Amino acid sequence: MKRGRYNLIVILGPTASGKTRLAARLAKELDSEVISADSRQVYRGMDLGTGKDLDEFVVDGVRVPYHLIDIVDTDHVFSVFEYQKCFFTCFTTLLHRGIVPVMVGGTGLYIASVIEHYEMIEVPESTVARAELEKQDMEVLRRRLISVNPKVHNTTDLNDRSRLIRAIEIAEYSRDHQHLLDVERPEIRPCIIGVRWRRDILRRRITERLRKRIDEGMIDEVQRLHDEGTSWDKLSFFGLEYRSVSQYLRGELTFDELFTTLNTKIHQFAKRQETWFRRMERRGTVIHWIENDDYGLLKETVFGLQDDSGTH
Repeated sequence: MKRGRYNLIVILGPTASGKTRLAARLAKELDSEVISADSRQVYRGMDLGTGKDLDEFVVDGVRVPYHLIDIVDTDHVFSVFEYQKCFFTCFTTLLHRGIVPVMVGGTGLYIASVIEHYEMIEVPESTVARAELEKQDMEVLRRRLISVNPKVHNTTDLNDRSRLIRAIEIAEYSRDHQHLLDVERPEIRPCIIGVRWRRDILRRRITERLRKRIDEGMIDEVQRLHDEGTSWDKLSFFGLEYRSVSQYLRGELTFDELFTTLNTKIHQFAKRQETWFRRMERRGTVIHWIENDDYGLLKETVFGLQDDSGTH
């Protein structure tokens, strides 16, 4: 695809919407490459629990190159700052090779950090500050974060203690070090496609996908990660599948409770993803929605939005 109105194609949607398969197919047709926007697929060894369906990157027998998957170990805390930095590096490299990248994922914060031009600073961890914050109760910590950053991007930070403390570190450091803001960033002109399903159909897809992942060994995966040194607390930090399966492995949930609880939580997560995308639209991000996993409509929308100078 030649240079035209946009230099990045974004395919977003809730979990189980089929966005990865669509992105891989489009990338293959465009001789492009995929950049992941998933906050947990960056971790090595976290495969079934994150829905890391790498087989979907094989299209008609051809493996489509992908980036920002399997790049760090589970003992690393990967931040949105790191994601943005890695994305910009990858994006620029692909553009220099004449490629219009296809970004795909459901982590709204990662997508927004790129296309909404978040100004971010690399924030070191402070043992002194952490020692002081650890003494505070959750409500005091929440008020402290909101006082510095009234528009918290990730409301999960308000409910998890470790995330909340880190969010305060980032907010206060950023406030006091505005001069360090990195103004060197590539120009991004995105074409954003959203994939959505009728609510009842998406719920069924989520449930069927969960059954499949359990049958393929998701519980064994969590046990292996723990056996290899990832603590139960760290597994819980990763949320959803890893938290619930950890509870099951520790005898805190029966198998039926595991499935029911996790199924409900994933449905709730999908709703939060959809809410995030609607907020992006309210902030001015234009998302062109397609119904279901209609590749023909996806392709028609992408090419239709490119001007005459960008015909394929």
